[in-house]
Amino acid sequence: MAKSTIPTVQYPSTHFVESCGAVLFDLSTRSAPKVCLINHLASTHWLLPKGRRNINESRKDAAVREVTEETGYACQLLPVNMSTRACAPDDPSDVPDETKVRDDITEPFMCSVRDLGGVKGAKFIWWYVAVVDAEKEKGKGEDEFTAEWFEVHEAREKLWFETDREILNRAVAIVEDTLG
Repeated sequence: MAKSTIPTVQYPSTHFVESCGAVLFDLSTRSAPKVCLINHLASTHWLLPKGRRNINESRKDAAVREVTEETGYACQLLPVNMSTRACAPDDPSDVPDETKVRDDITEPFMCSVRDLGGVKGAKFIWWYVAVVDAEKEKGKGEDEFTAEWFEVHEAREKLWFETDREILNRAVAIVEDTLG
């Protein structure tokens, strides 16, 4: 039996968890877009909303559900223009595995992998771009968080984790490229 020459890490279902989240934008004022962050009350850390995907739930649906649950704001994924290695439905079966700019897609723009250590394994977090649904009233949100809107530069300063800043910066670049 041949051994793969490609370094590979495999996790059984007992050793990984999937989460989905989104950078939630209010684009009602395009000249000054705002980003919704959540404040985790127990730690006072400002974070991007995300949470675990449920059994049989799509990643896209999980991202929208988790953002809505944690922030209280109804939202939808924003179709964006971005580079991806994902194939389009009409691509030939032998399409090269290369990065290509795709327009108007609602795919993850980033995947974070957190090593949970020991027997816990890994956490995969799929990140999307979302926009608030301004026609719907704000819900309660989860008790452990408060949600607030910030201009992009303020959001960068507030975020507790550098990795969240990297996610925010990538989302902002994609939205700016999409909207022109």
